[in-house]
Amino acid sequence: MAKGYSARNGFGGGGGMMRQQQQMQQKIMKMQQDMAKAQEEAESASYAASVGGGVVQATVSGKKELTSLVIKPEAVDPEDVEMLQDLVISAVNEALRQADEAMENSMKGVTGGLNIPGLGL
Repeated sequence: MAKGYSARNGFGGGGGMMRQQQQMQQKIMKMQQDMAKAQEEAESASYAASVGGGVVQATVSGKKELTSLVIKPEAVDPEDVEMLQDLVISAVNEALRQADEAMENSMKGVTGGLNIPGLGL
């Protein structure tokens, strides 16, 4: 009989290795399901930011789409359109940053902080 051969396990006890592989695959599948759920929750949420003392407010979805933009009349000065443009840009960018941060935090919660290539974390 060959060295290291067992009629029950073949060469080198492969049965234990197969169980470990199955367990790992199950863990990966669970992680994928959890990640999909976390992503769905983050995408369905809204993220709002206001600037200029609340005169401009932007709301974005978790899918990074602008869903609402509120500009109070006192923010509109025909003599200073650039200021209003800057306020809108700032509000939108802050809301988008919040959406990104929420997505990153939800993914970190699922992956336990692992840096998994392709996830953009």
